[in-house]
Amino acid sequence: MYSNGYIFRYASIMVILVAALLSAAAILLQPAQERNVKIEKIQDILRSAHIASTTADAEQLYDKHIVKEIVINAAGEEVGVYAGGKFEKGDRRAFLVDLKSELKAKQQIAEGKQAQEPVFPLFVCRKGTEDLYIIPLYGVGLWGPIWGNIALKSDFNTVEGVTFGHKGETPGLGAEIATDIFTAQFPAKTLFDANGNFTSIKVVKGGVANSSIDPAHGVDAISGGTITSNGVSDMLNSCLENYVTYFKNQKAL
Repeated sequence: MYSNGYIFRYASIMVILVAALLSAAAILLQPAQERNVKIEKIQDILRSAHIASTTADAEQLYDKHIVKEIVINAAGEEVGVYAGGKFEKGDRRAFLVDLKSELKAKQQIAEGKQAQEPVFPLFVCRKGTEDLYIIPLYGVGLWGPIWGNIALKSDFNTVEGVTFGHKGETPGLGAEIATDIFTAQFPAKTLFDANGNFTSIKVVKGGVANSSIDPAHGVDAISGGTITSNGVSDMLNSCLENYVTYFKNQKAL
C-alpha cells in the first residue's frame, strides 16, 4: 500500500509533467494559431470588397489588391502609409493597429482621462480600375464583441460591401448579422446625405420602410436581435465618424 507521501509526490510529478507538455504544445502551436488569425483577418478584409479567397491564396490576393495601408489620426491626417512592402510615411502599419485599443483610447480622452492619441486603420483596395477604401469595425453586441469591415467606393460615400463577425451572439437571432441575408442590404447605401452631412448607416428595428429613416442610410434590423442590431448601428457610427474629416479632405484635393 502506497504511503501518503508517495501519492503526493506522484501526483505532483504528474501535474508538473502535464503542465510542461501543455506549455510546450501551446508554444509549438502559437505560430500556427497566429497565422490562422492573420489569414482570417485578411479574408474578412477582402470579402468586404467581394473578393473571394481561400486560406491558400489569401495572402497572395491581399498583396495583389491591397495597394496601400493608411493610418490616420483624429484630425484626419495620414500618419502612416505602407505600400509595396515598405513604409512611405511613419512607421505604423494599418494591418497591425489594434482597433479595440484605439477606440478605448478615444473613449478615455472623451472622458477626460489620459491616453495616447488614437489612430485608425484604412486599407486601399484596387479592384479592376477602381480603388475601394476598407474600414475595420469593432463594437459590442448582446453577449460580447462584434466586428467587421466596410468597403467604400472611391467617392468615400457609397458602400461596396460589408462583413460582420461576432463572438457569441445568439444563433438564429443576433448571430444573423454574419449572414449574407443581412449584409446584402448594405451595398449602395451611403454615409452622407445630399448636403454632405455624415449620417452613418442605421440598422432599423421594424424595418426601414416603416420608419422615417431615408432608405439610402438604413437597413432592416435582425428580427428578434434588437440589442445586436443596435450594436451594429452604434459600431458603424462610432467607427466611421473617425474618418469623416479624412474623407472630406480627400474630396477637397
